[in-house]
Amino acid sequence: MEKEFHMGNRRRLWENLPEGSLAVLFAGEELVKSADACYPFHADRNFLYLTGIRQKQSILLAVKDHNGQVRQTLYLLPKDAMAERWTGRRLSAQEAQELSGVEEIRNLDRFAPDFHALSQTGRFRNLYLDLYRNAPADAPRPGHRFAATAARDYPQLRTGDLSPFLRRLRLIKQPCEIAALRRAEEITGAGILAMMRASRTGMYEYQYKAEFDRALGQFGPQGPGFASIISAGANNFCIHYDAYTGRAEDGDMILNDVGAQWDGLSADVSRGFPCNGKFSPRQKLLFDCALATSNHLFSIIRPGMKMADVDGTIRAYNAKLLMDAGVLDREENVGTYMWHGGAHHIGYDVHDVVERPEVLAPGMAFCVDVGIYHEEWGIGFRLEDNCLVTETGCENLSAAIARTPAEIEAVMAG
Repeated sequence: MEKEFHMGNRRRLWENLPEGSLAVLFAGEELVKSADACYPFHADRNFLYLTGIRQKQSILLAVKDHNGQVRQTLYLLPKDAMAERWTGRRLSAQEAQELSGVEEIRNLDRFAPDFHALSQTGRFRNLYLDLYRNAPADAPRPGHRFAATAARDYPQLRTGDLSPFLRRLRLIKQPCEIAALRRAEEITGAGILAMMRASRTGMYEYQYKAEFDRALGQFGPQGPGFASIISAGANNFCIHYDAYTGRAEDGDMILNDVGAQWDGLSADVSRGFPCNGKFSPRQKLLFDCALATSNHLFSIIRPGMKMADVDGTIRAYNAKLLMDAGVLDREENVGTYMWHGGAHHIGYDVHDVVERPEVLAPGMAFCVDVGIYHEEWGIGFRLEDNCLVTETGCENLSAAIARTPAEIEAVMAG
């Protein structure tokens, strides 16, 4: 992403704020894994969307005065030769400017006194923070902690939430985001095909994952956009399985729900396949139902269609096919074999944090996900593709990844 992308995102965000407002966003901090070990740092996606900065403990401060003018400052960890010897280079002011387009770069230790001084001028009544939570019980993030501090120390400031504005902005993908998604799809495809080609009876799930990770590693260090779901046999009936300890027995389906990331955006693709390279009659029967459902959706999705109808149509159309195949007795019982929704938005998060639209519009990107789980037959898999809404219809961004039984068997036969 070029700095103009991030500058435009910030400009559109600040337009939503009233005059006399302060806005503060945080990149986040490392999470402790155990003892003195931390998980790899993952910058807050809204912060990355607005700045292009991935460095921990970074802070963006925006000041919208009563004349409508906005001043922006980035606060970063200072350059420190000893710290950088142990944990890697820190951004210089010039590098941060080139990434973000923010001209004013200051050391992190200046944020607290700068914010205090601004709050005491009497010119500002509003403080806007990113207060998004996926669930009420989620641990507080830096924005929530700062909101508590501000309520105690600066009671004259009214706290507002930036996340509704950000969710609206992130809903429509810009050309550079679509280009990044296309690249992520290509890399994801390379990883899935690597698993198919390596597959054999007796192979362990962690070996499939190793094949996927190795393929992604040939394209750079960004790797998967989320924890890969790769399972065999009975483990396919855990929707978000990530233990990778199972062994593929002859005739098992390999479920994989995976995605590479590129420039911060993540694909999300599923391609079930038989570990022995040949679909059994029952596997093919169910897979054909999923494939026909997916193809039907890609033939009807277009601007103006209700978002709720994407999920509803996946469920109803697949139910009819399963009934025609003699698998399902009544449409209302389709939940026996379809356990989850069929459409979620993708982007900077694999379940993208966007405002769920009432109707589809060009530039929206989401999954068309058909999952079938037949426990009695021991068959569970997903066929998941990534849909981009266009001006006249839609495009399957992951269409090039083998997705029919014939294509999959051909790949696996070498």
